[in-house]
Order: sequence, then C-alpha cells, then structure tokens
Amino acid sequence: MDFVQLRRLIRSNVAQVIIGKEQPTELLLASLLVEGHALLEDVPGIGKTTLAKALARSIDLSFARIQFTPTCFPAT
Repeated sequence: MDFVQLRRLIRSNVAQVIIGKEQPTELLLASLLVEGHALLEDVPGIGKTTLAKALARSIDLSFARIQFTPTCFPAT
C-alpha cells in the first residue's frame, strides 16, 4: 500500500467518527508524517478530542490528552 492509499484510508476511517474536520485531519497527518507535534485549538465542544482519538485508533497509536487552561498557570 502506498502513501496516498494509506492517507485515503485513514481519512475515511476518521470521517466515520467525526464529520467536517477534513483540514484538521490533514494537518494532523502532516504532523505525524514529519514526526512533529500538534496543538488543537478551538472553542469547546467541537470534537478536538474525538478527532485525536479517532486518528490514534486509525493507526493503532496510544492517545493522551493534556488540557491547558488559564487556571493551570501560576498566579502572578
């Protein structure tokens, strides 16, 4: 299986779980390809965690979530 077929298969699998996140899915795949990191930022409740879990399960990876909120930072 070549890269294009693998990409298409992963995108299809993720799309079964979450709809309308084609661009973030592509960016996450690019991040994985270059062995980088990704920070998903958006308003609450739009499926960032679900997207990351679906991608991880699609390629048999583990998933861990770190939440950063203003309350996580020390008071100055």
